[in-house]
Amino acid sequence: MVLSPSDITKRHRMNICVFCASSPAVKEAFKSDAYALGSYIAQEGHILIYGGATGGLMDSVAQGCADSHGEIVGVIPEMIVEKGRQSDLAQQLFIVEDMNERKALMKEHADLFVVLPGGYGTLDELFDVVASKMVGYHDKPIIVLNKDDYYRGLILQIETMDKEHLGHKLEGEMLTMCSTLESCKETIERLDH
Repeated sequence: MVLSPSDITKRHRMNICVFCASSPAVKEAFKSDAYALGSYIAQEGHILIYGGATGGLMDSVAQGCADSHGEIVGVIPEMIVEKGRQSDLAQQLFIVEDMNERKALMKEHADLFVVLPGGYGTLDELFDVVASKMVGYHDKPIIVLNKDDYYRGLILQIETMDKEHLGHKLEGEMLTMCSTLESCKETIERLDH
């Protein structure tokens, strides 16, 4: 079923947008956390918004949410659908023209963002929501799950940008880094109250 953006409703507590890897080669520890996060989102009555594709952590987070009877919204570009990578787990699916439209729709409807390990697409999504927040397009929380110190290089780059006065400090208004899924969930719970 393909719906329009106006069909995303606000019946639940929060719309949580998860950015993550779609690569099937991702390690099991990352998949386990993604599945547990999806399950948590459903059990807490939130809506999962994600990339709507098959593979990797996308499958894991959506399957976790589905297994706990949660509501799932997928946003997927036409080109990925044409490659046969469309997930069947989303109850609401938006097929969009390109990656930019996908990011715009996710940003519009999310209440907060959770970034799991991922590759170029995930980094693109993270940088997009951070840069948009910096210039004032939104003021939504951004949580990065730094499982097994996956984002150590990114942390170093952010610290370097701050030192050179080209970015913001790592912790604070821009984003929150969490080293474990439990601390990620605790952060979500604080934001929900």
